[in-house]
Amino acid sequence: MIRERGACCELPKVKESWANQTSELMKVLADPTRLTIVASLWKADEPICICDFTATFDISQPTVSHHMAKLREAGLVEVNKRGIWSFYSLAPDLPPAARRILDAIG
Repeated sequence: MIRERGACCELPKVKESWANQTSELMKVLADPTRLTIVASLWKADEPICICDFTATFDISQPTVSHHMAKLREAGLVEVNKRGIWSFYSLAPDLPPAARRILDAIG
């Protein structure tokens, strides 16, 4: 096909809602710590205690809690309290886009 200057073709339709949701998911997972947390949860056989994340990363407990809050807000993880400890697992209703990403990197 020969293109003429000023003559454009119509782009394929992409839902704005899809672009917004996927963009937000990618922003959350773009942080290396959060991506590592989610990948760890993806591979784990059972929920992981917040203390294990704090011990693994060279960051403070408040920073780990900040990352977990971002992941909760994005609907990627859920938390269950056991005494004074918080245990995290992937959300059972994980968005399909997130599942595909984790499958690809897993």
